[in-house]
Amino acid sequence: MDYALVLILGLVAGTVGGIVGFGTSIMLMPALVLVFGPRQAVPIMAIASIMANASRAAAWWREVDWRATAAYSAAAMPAAALGARTLLALPTDIVEALLGAFFIAMIPLRRWMLRQNWRLSRAQLALVGAVIGFITGIVVSTGPLNTPFFLMHGLVKGAYLATEAMSSIAVYVAKAAAFRTLGALPLETIAEGLIVGSSLVAGAFIAKRFVLRIDAERFRLLMDGLMLGAGLLMLGTAIAR
Repeated sequence: MDYALVLILGLVAGTVGGIVGFGTSIMLMPALVLVFGPRQAVPIMAIASIMANASRAAAWWREVDWRATAAYSAAAMPAAALGARTLLALPTDIVEALLGAFFIAMIPLRRWMLRQNWRLSRAQLALVGAVIGFITGIVVSTGPLNTPFFLMHGLVKGAYLATEAMSSIAVYVAKAAAFRTLGALPLETIAEGLIVGSSLVAGAFIAKRFVLRIDAERFRLLMDGLMLGAGLLMLGTAIAR
């Protein structure tokens, strides 16, 4: 029954994540913590996130911006591995509180930045990747952090979803490899991550038909709503600890 509930929630989370580019980890983590415990939930989500992003990239394969992906990933991968190694030593409640406040603040800030018509170069995207990669190594999800920067690189809808997904695959592979090296990712945990990830894969392809029908402004509004929810959830989690 526990697995069934996780898989159903994973299908919903995969669909939402396939539409806006993030949110799967935020929706799934409470259930994973209840079923598997907090220590095991993080590496399980790392494996599931690789599968979720791979399916999202496959759904929009022709729209991947490979140069942007390479620039972001080259800096983000070593930073993510370093972040994973410092995970056990860092007070995650403080990090989650800061990230929650940042997510909420990014809603008006992102819109203001878009009105300035700023565009990030690939070198600037690489710098962003180094910072977000390190944070991703420490906390479960930083998907909303990526959103404004990939949009400011000129990506939207399918191109945004595909490029952000390919970049995230690189980050989570580095994170999972670090967990494996540290002994926090045994074969049993990998198997559980693959099971959870299978439901996310199905959701990504369900989401494609919705993305094709939604206009760019509604797409951004949907992302704003999920960023607000993510920020409030992370603030609530940090306060409750």
